[in-house]
Amino acid sequence: MTDDTADPTRIRSIAVHREDVANALEATLRTDREVVLRVTPPFSGRMRARLHAADASGTAVGGATAEPDGSTAEPGAIHVDPRDLVEDAPTYPEVDETAEEHPDADVETRRRRHGEAVEAWRERVRESLTDAVTLDVGREDEGSGGEGSGGEGSGGEGDSGEGDKGGTDHEVDVVALG
Repeated sequence: MTDDTADPTRIRSIAVHREDVANALEATLRTDREVVLRVTPPFSGRMRARLHAADASGTAVGGATAEPDGSTAEPGAIHVDPRDLVEDAPTYPEVDETAEEHPDADVETRRRRHGEAVEAWRERVRESLTDAVTLDVGREDEGSGGEGSGGEGSGGEGDSGEGDKGGTDHEVDVVALG
């Protein structure tokens, strides 16, 4: 007998906190860290996707055990790229751009204005979440190398028609929290 709670095609919707998506997207755009929203088994129809990152030292943030190579030992976890959760993601405001808009402002005023620009960007991201996302459910590796939507080299195991997986892509609804 197989445990169908390990089958990610059971998922019909994922709930994401708007702030988690904004944080993940900002970290993805501003750092070299891999920051995703992670869904972990056992799977059911409605799942919560939580913020997850592995820092450069290999210490996992978000509750998973980290391996020496920085990957997480979380069998069956699905990683969702935050870019896939935002429709028409606005361009992140760069410091130089906000300074250019106010060339005569003092440093403190520039900092404040840049902070306001970043907060406006975060608000636009929080209000631009998609209604659905396609998950890559055919990935069998537990590493942190595959985001939720068809990362390169994600393997073709699901494409072979094996078992109940039916393919590597599985579209689910997105429910925004917060």
